[in-house]
Amino acid sequence: MLNVSQILVRCIALAVCTAALSACGQRGDLYLPTEPAAQDRATLPDTVLPSMSTPAK
Repeated sequence: MLNVSQILVRCIALAVCTAALSACGQRGDLYLPTEPAAQDRATLPDTVLPSMSTPAK
């Protein structure tokens, strides 16, 4: 028989798994934008490590 703390841990684990597996809300295919406005946007390395990014041309 499960006690209250085991049930609570399982409920929390289920909630975390559900949140981790849920979609981000954006529908449709993922793609890399190719329009000219997208070329000036920051990339992930620029966002995470701004000091390591290359200078603007």
